[in-house]
Amino acid sequence: MKNRTKTLPLVLAFLTSLPAYAQFGGPPGGGMGGAPGPHIGGAMAKLFGDNTAFSATLDMEVKGPSAEQSVNMPGKMAFEDGKFRFEMNLGDMKGGQMRPQDAAHMKAMGMGTIVNITLPAEKISYKIFPDMQAYVESPIRNPEAAKPESDFKIETTEVGKETIDGHPCVKNKAVVTDADGQKHESIVWNATDLNKFPVKIESSEEGHTVTMLFKNVKLSKPAASQFAPPSDFKKYDSDMALMQQEMMKRMGGMGAGMPPEHP
Repeated sequence: MKNRTKTLPLVLAFLTSLPAYAQFGGPPGGGMGGAPGPHIGGAMAKLFGDNTAFSATLDMEVKGPSAEQSVNMPGKMAFEDGKFRFEMNLGDMKGGQMRPQDAAHMKAMGMGTIVNITLPAEKISYKIFPDMQAYVESPIRNPEAAKPESDFKIETTEVGKETIDGHPCVKNKAVVTDADGQKHESIVWNATDLNKFPVKIESSEEGHTVTMLFKNVKLSKPAASQFAPPSDFKKYDSDMALMQQEMMKRMGGMGAGMPPEHP
């Protein structure tokens, strides 16, 4: 019971720290409603050109100023006209402050798999825990996510040609500029056999270098069910509320000593 109680602050710290690693063009720690993982929206969505609906496996590597701020985060993703889904298994994540025993604790609590869904048009994000049959609904706090595509302009300059994961690519320097004149620079490998899909993207912002490698790309529309939590899953309004309920359940309903939920 002692170890399980100690796991609560670990889980909450993990859930709130990952967005700082995974953003593109957003304020540090601002996230897309507090959900972990990468987010394709705003300036980054412009890098995908005409590819407005697709699914793929994604290997994302983030290198920070220190080893504790560097992490490798593989997962599965789906995208359609701004809607975004990313599914990750904590056991596959490497680096950062997450130790193997921490991932094991979270898996034992039913948090080994996390699904993040963002719906910019609705200004809502979902953080889903399939093994717990539960999810957290949060407002999207990053104002850039809801900006229309017309707010961004992209300029590309070819810098070479390379083959990435078997795909012949044109390597481009891409600069995306928003309506306020803020620029986001990336190196993008556009696959000539995949409608110029950016199979690899490298970006550096806020002291972090993010490399995103897309594999098994399918340029077809994902199922609508990919962008909504299952109807029979229990909804929570905060990470704290979900964790309190889960800890009380696993401790036989004994909630003594649990921190109060903050509004």
